[in-house]
Amino acid sequence: MDFTIEINKEQVPVQSGEYLLDVLSRIGIKIPTLCHMKDKLPTGACRMCVVENKSNGKLITSCSHPVEQGMRIDTQSQRVAESRKTIVELLLSNHPDDCLYCVRNKNCELQDLAEELHVDDRRVRGEKNNYHLDMSSASIVRDPSKCILCGRCVVVCEETMGVACIDFANRGSQSIISTTYNRGLNVSSCINCGQCIMVCPTGALTEKNHFAEIQDALANPKKVVVVQYAPSISVSLAEEFNMEPGLDINGVMNAALRKLGFDFIFDTTFAADLTIMEESTELIDRIQKNERLPLMTSCCPGWVKYAEEFAGDLLPLLSSCKSPQQMMGAVIKTYFAERMNLRKEDIYSVSIMPCTAKKFEAQREEMVSKGIVDVDAILTTRELARFIKLYGVDIHKLEPEITDSPLGARSTAGKLFGVTGGVMEAAIRTAYWKLTGEELIKFQIKELRGLAGRKEAKVEVNGLTLGVAVVNGISNAKVLLDEIRAGRNDLHFVEVMACPSGCIGGGGQKIGASPEALAARMQTIYSADMKESLRVSHKNPEVIELYRSFLGEPNSEIAHHLLHTRYRIREDILK
Repeated sequence: MDFTIEINKEQVPVQSGEYLLDVLSRIGIKIPTLCHMKDKLPTGACRMCVVENKSNGKLITSCSHPVEQGMRIDTQSQRVAESRKTIVELLLSNHPDDCLYCVRNKNCELQDLAEELHVDDRRVRGEKNNYHLDMSSASIVRDPSKCILCGRCVVVCEETMGVACIDFANRGSQSIISTTYNRGLNVSSCINCGQCIMVCPTGALTEKNHFAEIQDALANPKKVVVVQYAPSISVSLAEEFNMEPGLDINGVMNAALRKLGFDFIFDTTFAADLTIMEESTELIDRIQKNERLPLMTSCCPGWVKYAEEFAGDLLPLLSSCKSPQQMMGAVIKTYFAERMNLRKEDIYSVSIMPCTAKKFEAQREEMVSKGIVDVDAILTTRELARFIKLYGVDIHKLEPEITDSPLGARSTAGKLFGVTGGVMEAAIRTAYWKLTGEELIKFQIKELRGLAGRKEAKVEVNGLTLGVAVVNGISNAKVLLDEIRAGRNDLHFVEVMACPSGCIGGGGQKIGASPEALAARMQTIYSADMKESLRVSHKNPEVIELYRSFLGEPNSEIAHHLLHTRYRIREDILK
């Protein structure tokens, strides 16, 4: 440490360049913030983090003010306390008074601060915000009336996702966060990832709700209501019920879904195994023909939409495989319908996903066959928790149950889809077997594991050095895409996930989850891969039966018709 400063009458060692907020956090002093984001350039815009510098009598923002020699900081002086309280009162003065009806009730940072700072009466009154509610997106609802101009959504959209579909507009008291020309999100460059929802402190950004449609289907005796859930759901749902992070409640979740009235319950991990069978075949074919390399994964709809909007020149590199959600939806309304002697029109298919972009994906025209969609409605992880509470199901008192068959069996390779690098690892296991006739000696590819934004590895397969790369967070993908455009040719396969950390950190997961919670989710998935016996997609017995009795073989004509899709260059209509 370079020198010491005085904080609350105690000498604290600090290092030159440190921000005050970081120092205060390090010594166990909690400072309220609204605009601050870890590892992002501080702005001091919200002013919530003010402290008093007794050396000059000024109130300074601790998030953006570096330490200085001679500082004497008071974090809880009367001026500091009154300043913070006044800021919250001003924010509430024009905020809608609809907390009881807001989806973020009891999970709102503004609400929490009002309680912590004892804002228990209305000293400041202002004209309530009354902006247009933007319902145009298939995935995200934007309510500017609840926006407090913290700017966190702008930062994550621009810096983490590299999209910048929203930004500050106007000046002074007329400032708002808006899309281009203040038009709907549906005509912006939004990729529906939902990361803006994850950082929004209020209810200004939420996912589009499908509750009413699902409830109608569950109550309709003429409908067979089928539900599927993504690999990451079972390791993240527990947190919504105050259980330990990373706890796998797969069996209990099956029981809860039956209590809700779903007729059939499937694990989308089955379709992840199916994706691997199709995608590994596609990879081998491209390598043998030495064309359209590197193959890029297509199971993340946020990444796919980004590629259609910003990387149209690289669209031919994307795998033509549908995502596991859409593959499962297509198989449910064909193979499963035939097996159960059901009309596809009578099946209502619901999926539970960690991702808001899945809501957009399900309504793409490419996912509709003769007027029938593959998947009818989507619930996010946090929406599933609300749905379970809505129906009065006490998840703590349920005994574990299994999924239905066919389409119920899964491998741990498919389960790896829930973490960044998992698709790649699962695909390599099966591609290696297809090319050599033998299993990998060690299934774990350590270079591809962990939550780093970018990972690369070389795998020896039958004399071929297979170059693979994994990126999560579109800003990391942009760097790799530029390398490929510049002529990089040592890569054969690239996995891209739009959300940081992959699906365990998806835009539909629990809001406010800590890095430790993400790590716990990841570790639970890795632990299952170590403990269970079925660890490769090509040995999933129900996948084998599906090909034997219905699909024929990977990339067959019927498999291509049901399980593959196409892409198109999207141009922002405002350009």
